[in-house]
Amino acid sequence: MFKKIQVLAAGLAVSLFLVGCGAEDPELTKFKNDVDSFCGSLSDLDKSMNGIDASSDNASTQLLEYLDEVDLRFQGFADLDFPAEFDYLESLADEASDYMAEAVEYYHLSYSNGSYNEYTAEYAQENYSRAIKRVKIILAFLRGETPDEDDISITYETPVEGDSSAPGNSESSEDSV
Repeated sequence: MFKKIQVLAAGLAVSLFLVGCGAEDPELTKFKNDVDSFCGSLSDLDKSMNGIDASSDNASTQLLEYLDEVDLRFQGFADLDFPAEFDYLESLADEASDYMAEAVEYYHLSYSNGSYNEYTAEYAQENYSRAIKRVKIILAFLRGETPDEDDISITYETPVEGDSSAPGNSESSEDSV
């Protein structure tokens, strides 16, 4: 279940995209470092979660503590100041954080009262997956790729010739992915 976080380590490849030829933009460099830090910390947490001895009496407590840390990392990611050229991704980062917060809350509920509630855990897993999916989409865009998710569609807006500042004065084209 937590192996999906390892995909986030691919975000480290963002450095190739964010740092162009010539002088580095300090805002892009800071953003790149923040994204690298986010991905690195999630990779470390993933290793820790996968290292939990499932037969241990405190396995669920350890898992929940790590998930709390994952939630904090997602909150920090959502709070990042995305550079103007990636501003359109900020709301997706906010959604990812919201889904992770919901996932962690329901993971806690699924292990509450000394028992395990499978239905609550399934709901938590669904929210966890949604959070991870949004981060994967963000990382794909940061690498200059089009996300390869089957259930998303991407709308490109281009200004119409003439007054591009007029409200509603844009054309849309939609590509299904």
